Amino acid sequence: MVDDGTMLADVVHYLVCPVCGAGLALEERGLRCAEGHTFDIAKQGYANLMPGNARPGTADTPEMVRARDRFLGAGHFAAPTDLLADRVSARLDGKACVLDAGAGTGHYLSAVLDRAPSAVGLALDISKHAARRAARAHPRAGAVVADLWRPLPVRDGAADAIVNVFAPRNAAEFHRVLDPQGALYTVTPSPRHLGSLVEPLGILSVDEQKTARTDAAVAGYFTLDAREELESEALLTHEETATLVGMGPSAHHVPDELLRERLASLPDPLPVPLSFVLSVFRRLE
Repeated sequence: MVDDGTMLADVVHYLVCPVCGAGLALEERGLRCAEGHTFDIAKQGYANLMPGNARPGTADTPEMVRARDRFLGAGHFAAPTDLLADRVSARLDGKACVLDAGAGTGHYLSAVLDRAPSAVGLALDISKHAARRAARAHPRAGAVVADLWRPLPVRDGAADAIVNVFAPRNAAEFHRVLDPQGALYTVTPSPRHLGSLVEPLGILSVDEQKTARTDAAVAGYFTLDAREELESEALLTHEETATLVGMGPSAHHVPDELLRERLASLPDPLPVPLSFVLSVFRRLE
């Protein structure tokens, strides 16, 4: 069954044409700007606003998206999800637009909207596989395929809050689309995140300067307003651990068969350290 785009209806007025920058209107099965550029709405409810010459080379694969959906859906990252949702919703006042830049499955955006009943959400992700799930993550959210490294198909000052969880940060574009009174919320892993798994499984480690690089990436456009660190531990089965590895960048570096071979030498279940940094940035004028 083809979706009629109702999930995009609440956010279409925040969107602009990626070709000419004009506003977009919702038609029967697509989006159209005044210059006549049209964009289809997929049957799963998301719109693809990638320019025709763009190549989604860094997009999450279907397998990565399925792994993320399983792992997050099981509640293993409930602590950072709840913390982010509480902090974002506490600063929203009345009707607001929450932009999730690099939304993945829409898990974090959905948690924010659950706590902010007057807000609507706009999920941007370069992966159409992620957008399919994000489009149905929440009744007040719309999903769009877009490249965070390009000009975002979003109006100036449209977002009251930008959420950026384990995703690229385009500071100039975030600055442009964020309301002057809004805030940017980033969630990044600390060097301790998954630390005990790095050597035995051969997965990617987190840069010791990760937080400093986050600050540097937004310098000149944003200033740090608040920062919180969150430490926890999850007791995961081998299957859950494989899902965790499979949903992130290490999925590209450790083949599944080799991963399971390495897991076989570890306790089942095994304790896994989880470590996150939530940073809140204010927009500089």
